Amino acid sequence: MPDTPATAVISGAGQNIGRAIAVALARDGFDIVVNGRANRDACDAVAKDVGALGRTALVVMADVGDSGAVTELKARVEAEMPPVAIVVNNAAIRPQKPFLEMTDDDWHRVMNTDLTSAFYLCRAFCGAMVEHNWGRVVNLTGMNAIHGYAGRAPVSAAKHGLWGLTKALAKEFGPSGVTVNAISPGPIDTEHADASMTHHIKSQLDRIPVGRLGQPEDIAALTAFLCSDGGGFINGQMIASNGGAQT
Repeated sequence: MPDTPATAVISGAGQNIGRAIAVALARDGFDIVVNGRANRDACDAVAKDVGALGRTALVVMADVGDSGAVTELKARVEAEMPPVAIVVNNAAIRPQKPFLEMTDDDWHRVMNTDLTSAFYLCRAFCGAMVEHNWGRVVNLTGMNAIHGYAGRAPVSAAKHGLWGLTKALAKEFGPSGVTVNAISPGPIDTEHADASMTHHIKSQLDRIPVGRLGQPEDIAALTAFLCSDGGGFINGQMIASNGGAQT
């Protein structure tokens, strides 16, 4: 961990896994940029949790799949927060739609949110990490990056792309003390606006050898380890946290 105060930027931090990661990294001593796109109240609640742990939180509502929005986010972070040492690319959408019914907008909306946002955020902040010879990038991929799923072609393609970006940046930045890894969560017990998604996740319980759904805190604990000094020899890996689940 850096000797001076440092910041973790977390996209999609307003709920579920993103929220748990924000709290875990705050507990480990990092100040937090809480990024969300639409739900300001949820992001403010995360910031309050971070503040209760004695760390500074900056809420930035921005569509990180938009280059201009990330430029503005970077300017705010650099003006108001300590240097960025961690980027967690967690923002994602997972719409379900038959491939032959997909429009250009359907495809690009997923790509921008699930993959291009990681490019923008890493481009914005990895340079400072290289300058300080310490940094961590954690990309949330999911089982789509391993198996692919019918009805989710753009999600599967984007998550595979995120895994490719992980491997490439790990080799490019590793010599500068910056590690880049991916986490592939299995079925996680999270809140979903889509009731069918909640049902789908719970239906997978019998496939999980440990006998329970994952919790956001399980993913947060793994993220915190990868972002610690102890995780510094792990680089260019995709780690599955899924209780042994297979599809």
